[in-house]
Amino acid sequence: MIQIKNLKVNVWEKEILKNISLNFEVWKNYLILWKNWSWKSSLANFLMWNPVYEYISWEVLVDETSLLELEVNKRSLAWIFLSFQNVPEIVWVNLWEYLRIIYNNYLKNKSPETKSLSPFVFKRFLNKYLLELEIPEKFLTRDLNVWFSWWEKRKIELLQARLLEPKYIILDEIDSGLDVDAFKVVSSLIWKVNNSNNSIIIITHNFEITNYLNFDKVYVMKNWEIEKQWWEELVQEIWEKGFE
Repeated sequence: MIQIKNLKVNVWEKEILKNISLNFEVWKNYLILWKNWSWKSSLANFLMWNPVYEYISWEVLVDETSLLELEVNKRSLAWIFLSFQNVPEIVWVNLWEYLRIIYNNYLKNKSPETKSLSPFVFKRFLNKYLLELEIPEKFLTRDLNVWFSWWEKRKIELLQARLLEPKYIILDEIDSGLDVDAFKVVSSLIWKVNNSNNSIIIITHNFEITNYLNFDKVYVMKNWEIEKQWWEELVQEIWEKGFE
């Protein structure tokens, strides 16, 4: 479980989050809603330790382990995965080799005596996930996210989550940049990543995603704090009355 207690965050001397307290349990899926520019994504950036943010007061436990002062790589080892709202393009980093490196590192961290997968073995291993997430094999020869469409980038992010098996998968505005058809495809693929051993946490202002995914709890952020915590009935209320 991720337990967040009394979180207060500043950025450039401006308070952007205040008194945030919430929990994320494995086996449950969560939706964090509000309009654009309500600093929803700041919560995700906080969890992965973006240095831009100044943390005034906070306590965060992941499976009873404090995240205090842990750097990004250590937080990823706590099985937290963040899919970026704006996915970066990295030239000269081959997608296939990148995936092989992060997977072999995952194996080593999970069990130090485990041998790394050879290029041949890893390619055979990876194929089942490419089929599952409808990713063409030819994508593997390209640089990481370079010249990929928005929905192709989203698929690559989901592929990483599928490979690394994190407990807590934070998808920040995963619908950003997607047309209607691409949104439907990506939403359906999230289910292939979701299982009883993880928790999907989606941050968005577009609650149409509830047409494709089930959520156990909905958090609504307003004025930089959690205003409401409810179940899917809250989504129906927003449909009828709007965010205000």
